[in-house]
Amino acid sequence: MKKQLTLLFLLILSVAAYAQTGSVKGNVSDNSKEALIGVNIFIKGTTQGTHSDELGNFEISNIVKGDHVLTVSYLGFKSKEIPFSISENQQVDLNTITLYEGNEILSEVTVEGKRINKFSRENTAYVAKLPLKDIENTQVYSTVTDELLKSQIVTNFDDALKNAVGINKLWASTGRGGDGAGYYSLRGFSVQPQLVNGLPGLTNGTINAANIERIEVLKGPSATLFGNSVTSYGGLINVVTKKPYVGTGAELSFTTGSFGFNQLTGDFNTAISEEENIYFRLNTSYSTEQSFQDAGFRKTFFVAPSLSYKVNNRLSFSFYGEITQAEQTNPMFLFLNRSAPTAAKNLKELGYNTKLSFTSNDLTLLNPTQNYRVEMDYKLSDNWRSQTLLSKSITSTKGYYTYLYDYGMFGDNVFTRRLNKQNSNTHTTDIQQNFIGDFKLGSLRNRVVVGLDFFNGVEINNGTGYISFGNVKPNGETVDDGTGNAYPLSTAAVDAALANASVSNNKSEYSIYSVYVSDVLNITRNLSAMVGLRVDRFNNDGDVTTPDDDYEQTAFSPKFGLVFQPILDKLSVFANYQNGFTNVAPQLVSETEDGPQTLKTFDPEQANQIEFGVKTNLFNNRLNATVSYYDIKVSDRVMTDPASPTNKIQGGEVVSKGFEVELSANPIDGLDIRGGYSYNDSETTKTDNENILNRRPLEAGPESMYNLWASYEIQQGKLEGFGLGIGFNGASESYAINYGSSGEFMLPEYTIGNASIFYQASNYRIGLKMNNVFDKEYYTGWTTISPQTPRSVLANFTYRF
Repeated sequence: MKKQLTLLFLLILSVAAYAQTGSVKGNVSDNSKEALIGVNIFIKGTTQGTHSDELGNFEISNIVKGDHVLTVSYLGFKSKEIPFSISENQQVDLNTITLYEGNEILSEVTVEGKRINKFSRENTAYVAKLPLKDIENTQVYSTVTDELLKSQIVTNFDDALKNAVGINKLWASTGRGGDGAGYYSLRGFSVQPQLVNGLPGLTNGTINAANIERIEVLKGPSATLFGNSVTSYGGLINVVTKKPYVGTGAELSFTTGSFGFNQLTGDFNTAISEEENIYFRLNTSYSTEQSFQDAGFRKTFFVAPSLSYKVNNRLSFSFYGEITQAEQTNPMFLFLNRSAPTAAKNLKELGYNTKLSFTSNDLTLLNPTQNYRVEMDYKLSDNWRSQTLLSKSITSTKGYYTYLYDYGMFGDNVFTRRLNKQNSNTHTTDIQQNFIGDFKLGSLRNRVVVGLDFFNGVEINNGTGYISFGNVKPNGETVDDGTGNAYPLSTAAVDAALANASVSNNKSEYSIYSVYVSDVLNITRNLSAMVGLRVDRFNNDGDVTTPDDDYEQTAFSPKFGLVFQPILDKLSVFANYQNGFTNVAPQLVSETEDGPQTLKTFDPEQANQIEFGVKTNLFNNRLNATVSYYDIKVSDRVMTDPASPTNKIQGGEVVSKGFEVELSANPIDGLDIRGGYSYNDSETTKTDNENILNRRPLEAGPESMYNLWASYEIQQGKLEGFGLGIGFNGASESYAINYGSSGEFMLPEYTIGNASIFYQASNYRIGLKMNNVFDKEYYTGWTTISPQTPRSVLANFTYRF
């Protein structure tokens, strides 16, 4: 009887507590009264929250009676806090909540809820330096979302970029000083990832995937808003990192797989002070992996602290840091001869044993990297705000760098090992001040950014010169160079060989002072124009001990675009003119690899693009597509001299044109699809070098590239939470060598299949992924030949709490 009375008492209490709850509902739209889908809505100080549906509606139930604050946030829009009170069994209707476009300094809160089209492009304030919807942006860009990365169990940056249309890996991150990050082809031109949260962020090694919120690949010359130091004529790569959010949460993840891969990651978010709106987030990872070849490894420790402080509704601060400690063997490339015919014309004739690394785990590189960013956002008025940004990057390389080069001196298909001891570091500083406005002149709406930008880069090189260290064939056979010397791949043997090598003592510096303005003018509600201009002053000090290489240049970079939306926010037709330029810094060059180096200066390069296409956002965001055609012309191009890999020449003109199709769809609940196709036709149309005239540049990569990924998760029933993913990516054949003097060497086309299976519940996820399902042998290269990873398996367990 005593137990029964106790249970009855508890039941009465629970009923009473339930009776003292209520609910809140409403609708969220933008200032043009269009519904916003997937907006984050939550009760401040609780874990209760939801997302707005296809019509912008939302409802939160079981709210305890009393006073509350509803926080409404959405990427690219200013967050809003709405106080309300709940009495017993009351339903509060907030009617329509209007969000106004704003910045991304304080990220939106992440709550559990239904998100439509998980793989679609996201609205972003980075691409235009304005809070602009993709469908009204004249520039084309691809977004690789965190949902897509989780679906594919992506553990490295190269695999993440396979989801961006039109981008192809040329060679992997080498870790070498100055340019050790990976190289990729984009619209016919090479590009490296050098932008983090819209600001310069350098690395001599691979970017860690543990802190990626999304990757934005901007297409075409983009110097007007971003300058020339971090962009390419084909576009740029911007990595958006994870940011603090309002609330408390954590996630631990362990991934293991083939070739000795193990990775442990952690993501922790907490409030330092809820009353003062100070939130802290920490992302960290430790990973080790080995090569599929006979030697090679990489181990990395990464930590990324971030802090957000919302002082009040007018002022907010953010801090982001990324610190990496990495040790690796650099990937071994077979460099083909650029000036003389190579005996082999294809891989079969080369006889390449891809299981051989031609290096040892004794020869390693250390690549510590630090990136820091501080942001301050201040609301000046209802129409204007100020954004002050500071970024610092420090990246270093220390250790042994090696590669194989076909000199053609010791017989057919004989490669000489070249190596040196790296000891270099690069420091960059970037300061930006933006004034962002949203106002009307008469009946015309203007969204304007006016910015000042200062960039400074310092490079220090104290490495040794290169020496030759033995000869080998791609099948692994050692070839005597006539000295009878043995060449053990040990640090002792290499250090002895380098004892008499020259040691550099070079420090170079350059600064860029810029002012830019961009205005998106709404001529009508359906027709808008974007006009922009950058004035860029380049101040090069070159070698700080040599005044002869100092020079200054001024460049102008205009931009113009039109967007017409026949169906507002659902269908747009666009056209753009975009400009890029490069103040090519003097470079240390030599006529021969072993010859004396001299500093050589160049005129600025210029690139101009014309592009037009269509963007869609149909069926309540369930179908996003972009179709575009572009034509880029580059003049005064600086190129590697095919007669000497250590020399540069200028005077080339390159034309690159093509089209791209990108699609993301959510046709039914649980099924998400992402795919694309690109075609590029590039040609060197003007040059004094007959070896490359009317030929496809090597950095252009394959003509055709394609990718697809589809993921389906069962939505209800006993198998709810189970799902599978399947997809492929591939490319047409490409040139590793394409010179008149040395002929052609083609890398074959490839199509790589991938598949996954997973189960996810409210607080954990288990996944199994197989890459390169059919164990396809394929290669990438840029005057090089680099075999890619064969079939591999990854298993992941993630727990959220």
